[in-house]
Amino acid sequence: MNISLVGKNALVGGSSKGIGEAIARQLAECGASVTLMARNESQMKTIVGELDANHGQKHDYLVVDFSNFEGFSTVIANYFEHRSIDILVNNTQGPEAGGALEKKVSDYQRAFDLLFKSAVLVTEHALPNMQANQWGRIINVTSVSVKEPLAYLALSNSIRAAVVTWGKSLAIDVAQNGITVNNVLTGYFDTDRIAQLNAKKAEKMGISPEEVRAAMEEQVPAKRIGDPKEYGFLAAFLASDQAAYITGTNIPIDGGLLKSL
Repeated sequence: MNISLVGKNALVGGSSKGIGEAIARQLAECGASVTLMARNESQMKTIVGELDANHGQKHDYLVVDFSNFEGFSTVIANYFEHRSIDILVNNTQGPEAGGALEKKVSDYQRAFDLLFKSAVLVTEHALPNMQANQWGRIINVTSVSVKEPLAYLALSNSIRAAVVTWGKSLAIDVAQNGITVNNVLTGYFDTDRIAQLNAKKAEKMGISPEEVRAAMEEQVPAKRIGDPKEYGFLAAFLASDQAAYITGTNIPIDGGLLKSL
């Protein structure tokens, strides 16, 4: 199956590294013009220069701070004033780790702004063009923890669950416009985020990060941590014409980690 995204414009959040970067690279390889969106300008400049442009694409980047919602709102409004997109990948950095007893109301509010409000805001700006063209793809990067909460990620468990139910609700409303909305439930992938979480867990447990990673790999039926490139393959498929009848879904990509149906 040949996936072609030639002529499509994509905006990918959190794309200066990790899963977001892998998605951006794969979308570009399939022919899309990609705008990276993250905080690290120098890293995005490097990636833009490396993205596949064999189909005459024009790639770009947008410097944003997802943790500053007011500033983020202004940047996004300015971006969409003269631009439109066909493919939106809602993805940000994760909120701080910690259990439910450690977190205060203010922590949940910051996480809500970071994970939920940012996704809703960008989607609001992207939808008019998608509706006018009767074609659009919205992919929400979420977590397996919305189905099986992880004790040390109370903020992510809670707010990403809201993103998933919002995505499902939106999918129902826009399906008639040829727009799909899907949630990807992320398992363990080889990213800086996992390394940071493992380092904190190791310190708390009094063991090495390598031991934490080995235990994590043992939990996964595939017995390994995912390669971000594999995430990119799924995102490219969901963004394609071939996935036009797939919407409102929660798709785990986790090596079989989730035990629930």
